[in-house]
Amino acid sequence: MRYRIAALAVVSVLAMAVPAIAVPADATPSRIAPDSAGPKPPGPTPPPGTTPPPGAPNGEAWAWTQLTSHGTQIRYVSTDTSQTCPVVRYTLGGVRNPHSLHRVSTPSMSSQFPTTVCELRVPLTASNAMFEQTSIQAATVHPADHRLPLPKWTSNTRPSKIAVIGDAGCEVPTTGPVQNCANHQTGWPFQQIADKATTVTKPDLVIHTGDYLYREDPGRANDKAANPGCTTLADRASWDCVVADFFRPAEMLLAAAPVALTRGNHEDCNMAHKGGAGGAWFRYLADDLRSNESCSDYPAPSLIPAGTLTLASVDSSLADPSDIGSTAQRGIYARWFQAVNQAALQSPANDFFVVTHKPLWMVKASGNPPNSAEWLTRVLDAAVADTSLHRLADNVRLVLSGHIHLYQMLDFNSPRPPQLTVGSSGGTLDNGPDDSKVVGQLIGTQPPQAVTQSITQEQNPPGGVGVFGYAVLNDNGGTWNLTFHDTAGAVRGKTCALSASKTNKSFACH
Repeated sequence: MRYRIAALAVVSVLAMAVPAIAVPADATPSRIAPDSAGPKPPGPTPPPGTTPPPGAPNGEAWAWTQLTSHGTQIRYVSTDTSQTCPVVRYTLGGVRNPHSLHRVSTPSMSSQFPTTVCELRVPLTASNAMFEQTSIQAATVHPADHRLPLPKWTSNTRPSKIAVIGDAGCEVPTTGPVQNCANHQTGWPFQQIADKATTVTKPDLVIHTGDYLYREDPGRANDKAANPGCTTLADRASWDCVVADFFRPAEMLLAAAPVALTRGNHEDCNMAHKGGAGGAWFRYLADDLRSNESCSDYPAPSLIPAGTLTLASVDSSLADPSDIGSTAQRGIYARWFQAVNQAALQSPANDFFVVTHKPLWMVKASGNPPNSAEWLTRVLDAAVADTSLHRLADNVRLVLSGHIHLYQMLDFNSPRPPQLTVGSSGGTLDNGPDDSKVVGQLIGTQPPQAVTQSITQEQNPPGGVGVFGYAVLNDNGGTWNLTFHDTAGAVRGKTCALSASKTNKSFACH
C-alpha cells in the first residue's frame, strides 16, 4: 500500500448529472463483449527477413487464462527470439480444432520488455485447451503440461468457488526495511498461499485485487539468485521482475484456474506515462493489452462477465495517491461508478461485484464510535454518492478491494454492499483495528452509515498485526458464503453467508 503520486492528465468534460470536471482523453466507457464475438484478427506478420530461421528452442514462456471485458482470453508471453505465437487446440461443440494466437507486441526497444505477447479469445463453452508442442518455440513453457484452464460455468451459471487474493508481491523499497523474499513460509508466503489455494480450495476463478510489483530496487532483495534478470535497480518493473513477483510464485494457481485482475497503485504510471510499472501492467495484465509501452491514469471500468456474475473492475490505482482524504478526483470516479450502475441496472438478474484496489469503506483504525474511525477511500465514496442513484445499484452485492495489508469484512445491513478487503496475500502486513470499536462507526457520506459487523483477521486481536491468507466465496444456492483461509489453506474464523436481500445486505456469520 506504499503511496505514489503521478501527474493528472485531464482534457475532456464529464457529461452526466455530477459535478463538472475535466476528464482524461483515455477515459472512455467500457462495454461487455458478447460471448458470441469472434476472435480478434491476426496480428501483423514480421517483415520478410526479420524472422529468425528455425533452430534450437530458446527462451522461456508463460501462459495463463484471463477473464476480460471481451470474454475469456488465453495469454502467452515468451522471451524466445522467433517472435511467433503458438497454436492452441480446444474442443467446441464436440469438435477439436487448432486456433492460432495472434500477436499483440514484440520486444520493445528498451530492455524492460524483451518479450513477444500473444492472446486468443476463447468461446465460453470451449473445453480442454492445450498448446500444440510443435508450435512452441520457447525452450521452457509454463504450465509445463501445456494445458490451459477454462471456465467451468456457462452463460446461465456462475463460478461456484472464487479465491480472492491481493497485495501479493514482495516489498523491496529503495530505502527502509526489505521483506524476506527468500522465505516462502513466514517472510513472503505468496507462493505458499497460491499453492494451497490450488490444492486445498481448488477454485473455479481467482480474483486479484491489485498490487503485483513491489520490487522498487531488486538489488536489495535476498532472492536474486532465483530471479535472474531481476537483480538491479535498472531491472525494476521489467518482465523478469513481473515473473519474480507474480508469475513464478503463482505458477500452480495460474495453471489451475482462470484469473480476473485489477490494477493496484504499485502499477502506477511514471511521469512520462511510458514504461515503468504502469507500462508493464498495460503490456501484460490489463483488460486491453498495449504494444507501445504507454500508461493511462484513469482507464474506464472493465465489465467482466463470469456467467450470471459480472465483475465491475474500477481502476482506483491513482485515487487519492497519498491517502489523505482528498476528494479532488470525485468527478472522474463518479462517471465510472455511474457506468457500473447503468450496467447493473441493465442486467438486474445478475450479481455484480465491484472490484477496485482501493476500498470504499475499509476501516484502518478506530477509537470509540461513532465518529473516530480512520477509513478509506473518501474520494471513491463521494463519487458513488454523486451518481444518479447516490449509491451503488441494488444488485451490486459486494465491493472487493485490497491496498491495506489486512483481511477485513464490513457490512452495514443496508442497500450499501459489504466491503471485503483482501490485501493479505504476500506484502508486509499492517495492524488492524479493534473490531468492537469499528461496530457503530459512521462511515461514508450522503449519508454516513453505521457499521453493523466488522471482522478483521489479526494474529493477536484486538488491534494486532494481520494474518497472511486469502478469501473464498462459495456459491450457495443463489447466495454467497465467505471464508478466510490462512497460508495452509485452512479456514480461520467464521463462515459468513451473504443475505439474499438487496435492501439489507449483510452477512450472517457463525
